This record gives sequence, C-alpha cells and structure tokens, in this order.
Amino acid sequence: MLLRLAGWKVTAAIPEGVNKAVVIMAPHTSNWDFVIGRLAFASVGIRIYLMIKKEAFFFPLGPILRALGGIPVDRRHSQNTVITVTHHFEQAGRFFLVITPEGTRKRVERWKKGFYFIAQTARVPIALGYLDYKLKEGGIGPIIHPSGDFEKDFARIREFYRGKHARHPGQFNLTD
Repeated sequence: MLLRLAGWKVTAAIPEGVNKAVVIMAPHTSNWDFVIGRLAFASVGIRIYLMIKKEAFFFPLGPILRALGGIPVDRRHSQNTVITVTHHFEQAGRFFLVITPEGTRKRVERWKKGFYFIAQTARVPIALGYLDYKLKEGGIGPIIHPSGDFEKDFARIREFYRGKHARHPGQFNLTD
C-alpha cells in the first residue's frame, strides 16, 4: 500500500521454482533504494538477507539487524565472506541474498564482482533486481546462471541495466 501511495509499482518477482539466488539490486545511488526495495520485496512476500559489516552488530543494533535479515561479514577477508554466505545458502531451504554491486551509493568506476563469485560458489542463479526512478517501478528481471565466463555474463547484466534510471543518474556507472 505504501508503494502505491508513493506512485511505485512492482512489475515482477522471483519466478516460481527459484528458491535461492543472489539478487543484485541496481542502480544504487540513494538511501531511498533500501526503503523502496525493502517494501517491494515485502509486497511480493520475499524475505531477503543482506550482508552488513560486522562492526554494526553491537548491542542493541545487532539483534535488530539480524531480525531484518542482516548477515555480519568481515569485509577485510573477502574469501571468508564467500564461505560464510555459501554456508547460509546451503543451510536454508529458501534464501535470497540482496547485494548492490556498486558497493556504495557513490559513483564507482567498476562494479564489485563478489556477487558473481558468491553465486558461482553457492551454485545459485543471479536475479537482476532493479528500481527505475523515472518509471517508478521495481522488480526482478532475468535470472542468470553464472557460466564461469564473467565477461560474457556481465555483458548480459550490463545490457539489462542500460535503460534503468537511478535516483541520482550521474552516480550510476555500468563499467565492469
């Protein structure tokens, strides 16, 4: 209801039969992306999980972050992060990990590739999630199964996001 009041619509959800995926959300240029994205996933009944730096899990914030799907990670050890998150995929019957490949709301010259390595290691697909501020719509686009050829797969990802409009367009960059 809140999304509709704000003029937003959710155009697509995770397809039936897909119970685990790394969901990349782009473009990510505003704190509003989290609020709108969270509401969009809730509107279609999908519980999401997010990686959050372990330093944020102090009392009393830690239990709240965990309840919201937060997974504490040590950003200094990326290999441990992949192992930790892969373990979550293995243990859960249904698990959707949302990652912003830019890694920040600021403009970056290259997207981080961790989402790809996590999906590949966990043997789960990558769902292309989006928020388009110009059209005021969000949803899930194609599902990509990592082939092991990052360049080829990223070309498909780049093509999908090419027409999407960020809240702050000058901060969105599609370079790999």
